[in-house]
Amino acid sequence: MRALGGVVRAGVRRRTQSLLIGLAAMTAVAASVLAGSLIVVSGDPFRDAFARQNGAHLSVEFGAEAMSAGRLEGSGEAAGVSAAAGPFRTATVTPRADGSSPGWPVTVAGRPDPGREVDAVALLDGRWAEGPGEIVLSADAPLLPVLGLEVRFPGLSGGDTTLTVVGVARSVTGTADAWVVPEQMPALAPSGGGGFQMLYRFADAGTAEAVAAGGRAVTAGLPAGAAAGERSWLTVAEDAERDTALYVPFLMAFGALGLVMSVLVVGHVVASAVGTGTRRIGVLKAVGCTPAQVVRAYVGQALVPAAAGTAAGVVAGHLLAVPVLAEAEEVYGTSSLAVAPSVDLAVVTGVLGLVAATAWASARRAGRLRTVDALAVGRAAPTGRGGRAARLAGRLPLPQPVALGLTRPFARPLRALAMGTAVLFGAVAVTFTVGMSASLGEVMKAKTHDVADVTVPEPRPAPGPPGTGAAPGPPQEVDPAAVGAAVAATPGTGRYYSATTVRATVSGLTGLVEVVAFTGEASWGGYTMVSGRWFGAPGEAVVPTPFLTATGTRVGDTVTLSGMAEPVTVRIVGEVLDPRNDGMQVFTDVASVAAAHPDPTPTSHHIEVAPGTDVPAYVEALNARLAPLGATAQAGGLRSGGDMVVTLRALAALLTLVLVAVAALGVLNGVLLDTRERVREIGVHKALGMTPRQTVAMVLTSVAVTGTAAGALGVPLGVALHGRVLPAMADGVGLRLPASVLDVYGAGELLPLALGGLLIAALGALLPAVRAARTRTATALRTE
Repeated sequence: MRALGGVVRAGVRRRTQSLLIGLAAMTAVAASVLAGSLIVVSGDPFRDAFARQNGAHLSVEFGAEAMSAGRLEGSGEAAGVSAAAGPFRTATVTPRADGSSPGWPVTVAGRPDPGREVDAVALLDGRWAEGPGEIVLSADAPLLPVLGLEVRFPGLSGGDTTLTVVGVARSVTGTADAWVVPEQMPALAPSGGGGFQMLYRFADAGTAEAVAAGGRAVTAGLPAGAAAGERSWLTVAEDAERDTALYVPFLMAFGALGLVMSVLVVGHVVASAVGTGTRRIGVLKAVGCTPAQVVRAYVGQALVPAAAGTAAGVVAGHLLAVPVLAEAEEVYGTSSLAVAPSVDLAVVTGVLGLVAATAWASARRAGRLRTVDALAVGRAAPTGRGGRAARLAGRLPLPQPVALGLTRPFARPLRALAMGTAVLFGAVAVTFTVGMSASLGEVMKAKTHDVADVTVPEPRPAPGPPGTGAAPGPPQEVDPAAVGAAVAATPGTGRYYSATTVRATVSGLTGLVEVVAFTGEASWGGYTMVSGRWFGAPGEAVVPTPFLTATGTRVGDTVTLSGMAEPVTVRIVGEVLDPRNDGMQVFTDVASVAAAHPDPTPTSHHIEVAPGTDVPAYVEALNARLAPLGATAQAGGLRSGGDMVVTLRALAALLTLVLVAVAALGVLNGVLLDTRERVREIGVHKALGMTPRQTVAMVLTSVAVTGTAAGALGVPLGVALHGRVLPAMADGVGLRLPASVLDVYGAGELLPLALGGLLIAALGALLPAVRAARTRTATALRTE
């Protein structure tokens, strides 16, 4: 056993071999820990909270003018309903907090208590409202959920109503933005206004079809059109899981690449160790080691560095998971998300088991070698293979070192195949990352809409008095029409449009929908269409994919927007790519909402200058006209942050760098073995006049064919992987991607990417080539 321990230690001290195995294991573990953690947190927190709070499988909003509370109570007895709560009176109102400017519309429900059997609202801070004058805010509400905050609801039929925040809560299915006692609702919802909310749990609600069947059952005995809107718990679950779901296909792809490269590299390194240690194996067997002991020794040589790499990979996976899980915590409203121990255990067990199995398969060759055969084998490279390739290369008009290098893959085909496979996966990773970065760039363009040459941002809040530390005041009022006139009058103006954001609600949905109302033609402003067309007249609108999914609508349907002075109905004519605000947006003409929202609101202006116009000079001239109006122009568009995209790009760059390093080290190991076997041959060449530079050229050329072939094959595989992973990532966040986001590879990118395999191979072979060039001729000639 002591002798076997010495064999294991000697193998571990081979730095290149150990580094390769450890780095490959670390890559696989880090990516797998991250992917596994996200798979876990994408489902468990929401479903656990849903079960704990008896979340509503279906929430239905009924119009108060069409239904009575007594009649709705009977819907809870419908077939398939296991529990029901309500009816709760609801109203959509726009509050002011502590005398500030008007806020965003909120949905308020009248509930006497948090409930228990259906949608048990979790009280996070404070207490439940006990009488009129008190309100409980949702932690996800547009208003800042602060205890003691005075919230005023102006413009109601009975006059202004002021409520005090006494609690902060959260409904797992988002049934409302705030809650008051039922006695408070008449002041918020005038007679005939507002609506009623019913919450249902069904015996079977595991699929969308089952929830839809339950919805039909509870409304079967009610007048047609009584239900103004409804929301399934499955839709809420999809929304909650959307952000982390974006990462999962991406990380699974890198995890799979890392695992495959672990198998390939470990198998190649262990097989090479067996090949180069054949005589040592013979000595071990001659002194009494059994075949099983020899196999265990070489498996140990692989497991020791793999265990170190696995430990480093677990640490790296946890560190990489910190920013990703932080975003998941924001989604689920919890502070307890962490990498599950079960994920660590599964990944560590799987990777070490994979390494052990791969090493065992390669080491069996050592155990089967006859002692006499092993002792008879020297270090000289086998001869007789690649002769035809050598004769063909000799006839080519190439320098002799290049011709000698080109024949090496044919002399050692299995070794060349192993190196080529490592380079292949490195090329796949690089191609995939380049495509993903380009696609995410297109998504960012769709998100920021910053194609304008010049932008006049919407007014900023007025600063507080100097030196007082006072908070900024309401935004300065700027007349959008006056700004538009100034833009039109400035020489050099080409196309331009303005955008006004209005907050509204949609029946059946909690939270807010951003209605972006345009003045002028805005289709050129960076809005990427997925299907349909851009709106062309008042009453038409385009919306992102998540809006269609959440509302159950499609292109051609109509939707009613509430929460403004009066409801607005628009017809959806197109589907646009826009991930902002979780896709809850409506883009339409300003005339569509003019009657419902007549007050001046903050407006941004986007300008494309005429061809040949100097942008800085144009901005200076425009600002001279805008100064009296209180507005300021800036060059470029309105850029918004893309933390998720930045995170994905950083993870992709890091994991690709590691995979490329593993591929290059795999080449290094193969070339190092090759130069060791050929050391005497290289000495003969140097004795005959081969210079160190020619020696480097010969060694680098020996991997040229392998690297070029692997790169040429890796590019289409990387493109195919990109074509599978990107749509899966988009599906995870409820988006559909147009061709402009998916078709990002051009001839200008594919050719350099194809040569990337050659570059990886050359990087891996460079160190052994320099080492061979520096070997003294006399020393090389004495080597057997």
